[in-house]
Amino acid sequence: MNTDVQIDTEAGGGRRDQIYRQLRAAILDGRLTDGEPLPPTRELARRLSVSRNTVSSAYDLLAAEGFLRARTGAGTFVRAGAARQQRPRSEPRARLTVNEAWDVLPPAPAAFETSFDFDFRAGIPDLTRFPFDTWRRLSSEQLRASNAEALTYGDPAGDPALRAAITRHVSVSRGLTVDPDDVVVTNGAQQAFDLVARVLLRPGDTVAVENPGYPPPRMIFAAHGMRVVGVPVDAEGIVVDAIPAGTRLVFVTPSHQCPLGMAMSLERRLELIAWARRVDGVIVEDDYDSEFRYGGRPLEPVHSLDDDGRVCYVSSFSKLLFPALRLGFLIVPASVRAPVRKAKQLTDWHSDGPSQATLARFMADGGFARHVKRMRRAYHERHDLVAEILRDEFDGLLTPVPSAAGLHISALGEAGDGVVREARAAGIRLYPVESMAVGEPAATGLIFGFGAIQPARIGPGMRQVRDLLRKRG
Repeated sequence: MNTDVQIDTEAGGGRRDQIYRQLRAAILDGRLTDGEPLPPTRELARRLSVSRNTVSSAYDLLAAEGFLRARTGAGTFVRAGAARQQRPRSEPRARLTVNEAWDVLPPAPAAFETSFDFDFRAGIPDLTRFPFDTWRRLSSEQLRASNAEALTYGDPAGDPALRAAITRHVSVSRGLTVDPDDVVVTNGAQQAFDLVARVLLRPGDTVAVENPGYPPPRMIFAAHGMRVVGVPVDAEGIVVDAIPAGTRLVFVTPSHQCPLGMAMSLERRLELIAWARRVDGVIVEDDYDSEFRYGGRPLEPVHSLDDDGRVCYVSSFSKLLFPALRLGFLIVPASVRAPVRKAKQLTDWHSDGPSQATLARFMADGGFARHVKRMRRAYHERHDLVAEILRDEFDGLLTPVPSAAGLHISALGEAGDGVVREARAAGIRLYPVESMAVGEPAATGLIFGFGAIQPARIGPGMRQVRDLLRKRG
């Protein structure tokens, strides 16, 4: 039985009435569902230390009112339809005071909807190609009784083996020279932004973000009471000269600007480093999908140009492996190692231990590198297909932004929310560029993600979007 009955010897009313009222409330509230069996009267009487006749009498009263039915030789069950007779709930009288930052933030996005025929979400990987058998085997090894010690509380900074594997990974793939002690394993990139806000910022500090730009980090900063301002981007990335005076922290996506897709030029990266030195500022670099690069020499991360320890580097395994893994990492300057670890411990102590150990093995055994290489080839094909269709079939409708990395391509033009709504009604999920604007949108268009959609469906889906644009034009 999915509810608990208790007898209060000091409460008013007899014991039968207490059993009756509690079971009736559980049925009306839906805690006891249609067809659910109740314990035999003898068993419930023993559990409650009452006579069997007391329980039988309560059951009989509920049956007489239509809440229960008894089947000879089978038992007593909640009667079909009884649990749907929901009683009206009274409005709570108290209204608790909420931090006003949570009132102004937008509701949770519709990223969790399913059942779209053509899914052009940005930043979603192809889960059909993930090596689940390998992952299942490695995960099972972490849950063996002989490995019980690994299931206790762990280091707030993360599994040492995983931090060492991450250090090797960023050294090879991004040319970063870091120590495992610089790495803090987080529950995805979003927690990394939260830790930065907790440790390095105070309410009222000014945070500059790219406009348009990735919304979740700026929501975190706003929720912590920061003043968030948008800074325009051009073909070379964030316009450093437009960063407002008094800014404490700048958030950037230099390898593949989100959502437009261009890479920040080396000159602009050096300007940004110089800005941080000049004003004693902080740079948060979100290197969110740089592993998927399809042409040209990858530019150095801003972190690799930083000699002063002013850059916090963030990445995640959500796009490389699968979003539900909820593992990312934050590489911090040595000067803030200790406070960031304290903040992580106070927030949730540490990220999931078995998942960390599984990922560490996956990386150490070479499975991670092989999977990323395999997916880079697959995404390269889709990237080129989306770019070709935009170039050949959207002429005069949308202008694609040149991009050589990541899991999406943006195309600018007069698309508007109306096209997005019509596309969704036709079973096509995609998002407008202006949904990532800070304030009034400086650019409009559509974002075509290609990680979650199979190549054979890219063309038909995009052509439907093209036809919608033509009709509105």
